[in-house]
Amino acid sequence: MKTKMLLGILALAAAGAHAQSANMGSAPNPTATPRVDQREANQERRIQQGVNSGQLTPREATRLENQQGRIDRAEDKAKADGKVTAKERAHLGNMQDRASHDIAREKHDRQRDMNHDGRKDRQHADRGNTERQQGKRH
Repeated sequence: MKTKMLLGILALAAAGAHAQSANMGSAPNPTATPRVDQREANQERRIQQGVNSGQLTPREATRLENQQGRIDRAEDKAKADGKVTAKERAHLGNMQDRASHDIAREKHDRQRDMNHDGRKDRQHADRGNTERQQGKRH
């Protein structure tokens, strides 16, 4: 019984040592930014969804896409020296927080692309013209 127990303990110890050496062989990439990349993909998807639904005007979409380009360039600059520091990661995170806020604000600012829901936009514009015309008559 002692022999079986000893063999079991040795087997567990060997398995643990093997698992530890396997983890040590795959050191994390110091330039990897998976969170930044995932957020970038999500923000680009949100911009495209806003364009498709008409929540973003072409001008708003262009401005937001340019903002994403600036974040991408900042990420490339952070990776250029072979390591993305905690400070650089924080800066990228702050840039993405701002971009996320801007996307939400632009999508919900009630400006609409005239190609989407044009009838509603025209009705709103007609109502404004009617009110202005009535104001001139008085």
